[in-house]
Parts: sequence; C-alpha cells; structure tokens
Amino acid sequence: MTSNAQAAVAVDFWTDEKRRKVWDDIVPGAPRKTIPYVLTKEAIQAYCRSVGDLHPLYMDEDYAKASPYGGLIAPPSIHILLMFACTPMDDWMRSPGTVNAGQSWSYNVPARPGDTIRMDARALDKFIKKDRLFVIHDNVFFNQNDDVICSGRGWTIRPM
Repeated sequence: MTSNAQAAVAVDFWTDEKRRKVWDDIVPGAPRKTIPYVLTKEAIQAYCRSVGDLHPLYMDEDYAKASPYGGLIAPPSIHILLMFACTPMDDWMRSPGTVNAGQSWSYNVPARPGDTIRMDARALDKFIKKDRLFVIHDNVFFNQNDDVICSGRGWTIRPM
C-alpha cells in the first residue's frame, strides 16, 4: 500500500493497537521509522477545508501563480497532516489517548503539491511526572530537494 493510500484509510487509530510501540519501546535519541509521503493538491485542499483556512494561496491556482510563490502552496500548519502521513501505523506517536502538551515549530520553505515529503523524527527524552508518561520529541520535514519545510519540538503525554 502506498503512503498516500495508507493516509487515506488511516482513520481508525485502534486498528493497529496491538502492533503499536509502547512506553518501553521509546528510546530517546533513536531515529523513528518514517515513510515518505507525496503531498497532493487534493490533500492540501481537503486539509484546508477541514480547518477552515481557505486562503487563495492554497485554493486558487491563478491567484497563487501571480503571487511571489509562483504556484499553490500548503499552509504552514500542514505539518499536522504530514506528521500522521509520514508515521507508520505501528509508531508510538499514533497511540490513542495521546495528549499534545505543547509544541514549537519553525517554518522555512512552503510545502507544495507534488512534493515528496520525508520526516526525520526521534524522541529526545521520556520521563514520568505525577503518574503521567511524558515524551519530548522532535520532527523535521524535508521535501525531495532536501529543503527543510519545517521543524518542531513537541511534548506529549502518553496513555498508560
């Protein structure tokens, strides 16, 4: 199954629960397995519609061509879609019950329709505080030219 097809059907996060990595499998510093994803205009626009961001840079090809970008781009927040599209179903990041406890992102070049996106990701640290499981992780998204689209650090609370 291609990564785009996988992303299109990956709506039930409980499906692969038994295969998913758990707390003891998270190794700080070790790279996470990721999969490339070809970003399509349809995926960008479906994402934009779902979050209510209908800016013409993302939706109107004529407008975007006349802009300094010279064509359609994805909104910076596309990293949310890319995070899951580039993450295999057995990854600990997909665990149901995960809570986003904070994040910080830097944006460099816009993602565009047709880009093949790859993600370099790893857990930086994991710890237990007040009976909660925390993971600090970083993610860097690249296009097919090895340009950094965006990079970020997040804090998540893992399910027990």
